[in-house]
Amino acid sequence: MLSYFDLRKGVKFILDGQPYEVLEFQQIGKAQDVVVARTKIRNLMTGKVFERNFHQDDTFEEAEISKTEVKFLYTYRAKYVFCYLGNPSKRFELKAEEFGEQRKFLKPNQVVEAIIFKDEIINVSLPIKVHLKVVEAPPALRTGRAEAGTKQITLETGTKIAAPMFIKEGNIIEVNTETGEYVRRIE
Repeated sequence: MLSYFDLRKGVKFILDGQPYEVLEFQQIGKAQDVVVARTKIRNLMTGKVFERNFHQDDTFEEAEISKTEVKFLYTYRAKYVFCYLGNPSKRFELKAEEFGEQRKFLKPNQVVEAIIFKDEIINVSLPIKVHLKVVEAPPALRTGRAEAGTKQITLETGTKIAAPMFIKEGNIIEVNTETGEYVRRIE
């Protein structure tokens, strides 16, 4: 059993019968020496993130999560189809709403990790940083500002993000899948 104090970043636990992962943990002292854990947690089944406070008497069961590598194949009618790396004929689907915002950075034949809870695949997780090709980038406009500006570019997955003015069509860039932000140019 885990106490509220064990809910550190990266810990996976069960709350209301579903697995959660702690994204942020902050211990706060309140009136009359009551200590509260303010956390930001993500539901591993739905991908939804929210904040929740836990008190000293709260206890949790640790979630037994395992992972395996799978390959993303294609999207069909708001469903994402994956297959196991060693067995391409063994496939499974995830609905768009189950997958969360990371789906915007998923491209065909990309290898990702499937999250397994109670012998069932509940979701997949992308690497924190992925390399994607820029398919559309408007030309850089010269402005009178001292600092560099940004422009909207379109990635090979169809996602639009803000990037520096020097990014051109055909460049390969690194994108943070957790924040959806440009990191650096690769090529």
